Amino acid sequence: MLTNSDLQQIELHGLSPKTIKKQLDTFVRGIPFANVVTAASVGNGIEVISHKNHQKLVDLFEKSKDNLDLVKFVPASGAATRMFKFLHQFLIDFDPEEQNLRTFLKEGNFGELEIFLKSFKEFAFVNDIRKEIRKNFPSYKHGTKGLRAYLFVSSMLREKGLNFGNLPKGLVPFHKYAKYSTTAFEEQLYEAAFYATSGDEAYLHFTFSEQHLSYFKAEFEGVKKRVSKKTKTNFNISYSFQKRETDTVAVTGYNEPVRNNQGELVFRPSGHGALLENLNEVDADVIFIKNIDNVVTEEFVEEIAYYKKMLAGKLLHIQSKMFRFLELFSNDQYDTESLKEVKSFLWNELNIKNTPESISGIIDLLNRPTRVCGVVKNTGAPGGGPFWVKDERDETSLQITEMTQINLKDPHQQAIVNEATHFNPVDIVCGVRDFRGKKFDLKDFSDPNSGFISSKSLNGEAIKALELPGLWNGGMANWNTAFVEVPLSTFNPVKIVNDLLNKEHRPNM
Repeated sequence: MLTNSDLQQIELHGLSPKTIKKQLDTFVRGIPFANVVTAASVGNGIEVISHKNHQKLVDLFEKSKDNLDLVKFVPASGAATRMFKFLHQFLIDFDPEEQNLRTFLKEGNFGELEIFLKSFKEFAFVNDIRKEIRKNFPSYKHGTKGLRAYLFVSSMLREKGLNFGNLPKGLVPFHKYAKYSTTAFEEQLYEAAFYATSGDEAYLHFTFSEQHLSYFKAEFEGVKKRVSKKTKTNFNISYSFQKRETDTVAVTGYNEPVRNNQGELVFRPSGHGALLENLNEVDADVIFIKNIDNVVTEEFVEEIAYYKKMLAGKLLHIQSKMFRFLELFSNDQYDTESLKEVKSFLWNELNIKNTPESISGIIDLLNRPTRVCGVVKNTGAPGGGPFWVKDERDETSLQITEMTQINLKDPHQQAIVNEATHFNPVDIVCGVRDFRGKKFDLKDFSDPNSGFISSKSLNGEAIKALELPGLWNGGMANWNTAFVEVPLSTFNPVKIVNDLLNKEHRPNM
């Protein structure tokens, strides 16, 4: 199927013909669904830590952190398009010259649109939009209510306006304080000062699209003095982009390569699983992972930080035991009591039920990257959660599993999903160095067979896309994992613009 021209294009993209052929074979063969055995729950893979022990773990982290390399890793490449989806649809469906806004709203199911139009003065970006409108539409105040709503949304989303529809979510103004507004990017910096600091230094790594580099750099230059002054912290920022060589080829419904109008192959980013390459380049003792849009206003940050430190303390607690065992077993200094103790540790703290008989097998199990994942009670939000999953070797392990990985048409699998009590908010603390301080190669601990095939559209045509194993799904499939319940108050993502009306995004001015 591949022509000489294809081979040249593949090479220029940083890929190999072997990789592309493997991807095409995957489309034909399909990817088996995850075999979910049961949902993890409290006492069955999820730990609830008492308030007394919370503080012990926080104290452990506080005592240790100035001797540790700490990094906050923030996936930030997501565009704000979905955040404004219902507003994009409004611009398509509503004609201010022909339609009355009240009639339009009454005749359709436009609940989110009505909330937005009634509350637009509450958003952090309202003054920026008003300024844009004054510049481009001097007669705005004399228009009908429908025309004013249309021009307001248009000025906000379109390229000739503020272009929010094409900006990364991290650069949209989220919070309106008395004298200034902040983006999610700035709030991530502010929050990091409360837990991801060693001395007075904070290190953050953001991943985003290369086309947005100049925007993020400009934002950092514009806010770093303010946030440094407020937190008495020096911020060190690094960036990386999703690598082109992690892209995957798109195919038609017949599993043939999709081509553009020039006859060239169409490549697509392979989902957040591609970020494993980016995370693999971060070398630190403790890495905090948090999505760009999961932020709060300043008054809620101390509570968020408390639970972040608790999770980090849990990681250090696990690692201290793990590293002690590795020293013993690597140096042949173990005895019967040590073997008994390590089996109890694997069972009770890492939820590993099948302990190998050999010492080399125990060392292999212990000598892996470790993650402590905060999970929240399930509220029905879309996304993945903690499940016990059986692999092709009939071994069962705790995994974060996305709904796209589960065959929801199977009544038994659907029933297990319905019983799920907890949700993955992407609140993860990682240890990526071994007991001798050497960084693991994270690619050695992923499950390459746990990606999935998704349905997309291109120019109105249905196509299929291949998603790599998700960063915290298949990408971390063979890590040692602990799930810890954290309060729902720690999870405040902005999936749609109206989420910014929630109290956690409304500064108490």
